Amino acid sequence: MSVTGKIKVFTGNAHPLLAEEICRELDCELGKASTDHFSDGEFNFQIGENVRGSDVFIVQPTCPPSDKHLMELLIMIDTFVRASAERVTAVIPYFGYARSDKKDRPRVPIAAKLVANLLTTAGAQRILTIDMHAAQIQGFFDIPVDHLYAAPIVVDYFRNNPIDNLIVVAPDTGGAERARAYAKRLDAGLALCDKRRERANEADVMNIVGDVADKNCLIIDDMCDTGGTICKVAEALHKAGANEISACFTHGVLSGKAVENISNSYLKKVIVTNTIPIQDNGRPLVEGGKIEVLSVAKLLASAIKSIHDETSVSSLFI
Repeated sequence: MSVTGKIKVFTGNAHPLLAEEICRELDCELGKASTDHFSDGEFNFQIGENVRGSDVFIVQPTCPPSDKHLMELLIMIDTFVRASAERVTAVIPYFGYARSDKKDRPRVPIAAKLVANLLTTAGAQRILTIDMHAAQIQGFFDIPVDHLYAAPIVVDYFRNNPIDNLIVVAPDTGGAERARAYAKRLDAGLALCDKRRERANEADVMNIVGDVADKNCLIIDDMCDTGGTICKVAEALHKAGANEISACFTHGVLSGKAVENISNSYLKKVIVTNTIPIQDNGRPLVEGGKIEVLSVAKLLASAIKSIHDETSVSSLFI
């Protein structure tokens, strides 16, 4: 689909700072819109400029409160479709409900498929996202999905800030492929944890597969919710004789006691991207500066420009 109108970037209330940073990378102004709420809490959205024939990109991660931000996104998509935008792309840096991607227990939903249907029904013509919890969710959509990875940003950071005697650790067997890719690019060893999850948001590490004694470990995962898994993996690595232990994940959900858990853990440092806002007035949430934030704005801006110009985005996939 060739779009003749110019790029217009809009945002809801989920992460306006990221949208502003993307606009700076694209050298354009953030689109004008009202993102208020009625007194009963309903989202009251109105576009503040003409978007007829425009290539519209709506930046809105479905981060907590997920239901609220998802509903905002659906309403915004519908509004732009009705305002005659030529194409509407939902830029969802963090795709919520991605953990519900299959029926692995009796009588549970496949919420990721439901969200895909809702976005398509609302009128989205394309999805741009980063590090989905399960890559196969792309197949839930009947519209194009550009699935980016934070790996180029993270790998570049550690190449500029190398860790001696490094071994990359997958927190579970499902993350082995991701950890292997990082280990290859960082020329590091690989280990993984055998984990048994008894209930949601709780995990017990059974054992470490690989020699981590006297090594500096980097735990790689796509997201951190309560911090339970990461902290228990760090404890297991410490017991196995690891030296310094760091962690890196794309999406910092950090719900519940996550900040407290990380503060009291064996983790020396945590690297996270800003797909979700995790700072309060610019101050790291973890005292002592344990958390360092890397920006995905340039990555998303490059993808947006490529989508608009109808050029390949494959160089952004590693």
